[in-house]
Amino acid sequence: MNAPDRDAMPKLGFGLGLRPDHYAAILADAPRVDWFEAISENYMNCGGKPLQWLERIRERYPVVLHGVSLSIGSTAPLDRGHLTQLRTLAQRIEPAWISDHLCWTGIAGRNLHDLMPLPHTEEAVYHIAARVREVQHFLGRRILLENVSSYVDFAHSAMPEWEFLKAVAEAADCLILLDVNNIYVNSQNHGFDPLTYLRAIPARRVQQIHLAGHSRSGDLLIDTHDHPVPEPVWALYAEAVRRFGPVATMIERDDHIPPLAELVQELDHARAIAADSLAAAA
Repeated sequence: MNAPDRDAMPKLGFGLGLRPDHYAAILADAPRVDWFEAISENYMNCGGKPLQWLERIRERYPVVLHGVSLSIGSTAPLDRGHLTQLRTLAQRIEPAWISDHLCWTGIAGRNLHDLMPLPHTEEAVYHIAARVREVQHFLGRRILLENVSSYVDFAHSAMPEWEFLKAVAEAADCLILLDVNNIYVNSQNHGFDPLTYLRAIPARRVQQIHLAGHSRSGDLLIDTHDHPVPEPVWALYAEAVRRFGPVATMIERDDHIPPLAELVQELDHARAIAADSLAAAA
């Protein structure tokens, strides 16, 4: 595999998650968005309008592919059919990069349609790293893994989440999609300092940042992607920019999706925070 390091990857700027609600407005209004992130599974092995929309938007904007079903942490064999469809889509769309989640998503051939957390153990690190290397070899490119939100702890975890993420990325020689909202959510749910998390992640591995909103359910914060980015996540994002530099940043919204112009305004706020943080760090 001839995979570039982070410094050789495209510098995309500020993007949004691509959602069907906004297809027409994107093409009609040419919004101030630098790139879009498309959910891989929405366009894999499907012709017709979804893929046509993606191709039309790809003609005007850089696109990255973000998966939700790789199940890299599973003990089941890697799904070769899934990987073949992903590789075919990548060859057609030519994304700037491909990402998925550091999690497992099903068992016994059944997809749970959720991003399930993993035990933070050395055994899991070795298992996942080998699978990531296999995926990267199959796709012919380095991938990004995203940290997920979680609501329970494994009693036999041997390291904190940030050490686990770092260990997997280093052992697999992959890059990281750092979800700042998930760091904040987990810090509240599990009682750790989110700045400790940021300081532990190697800057050279962080290729992309996710921002999103969350909801509260009793004592837990839930990563729902149905609200604007809240102030504590913006504050943590400012610290992330000081730590990692001008990393490609995007906002996710998956429910209660507002008009495109409202999300563009929120993205402009991310631009302003990043500019201020970079100036302060200079």
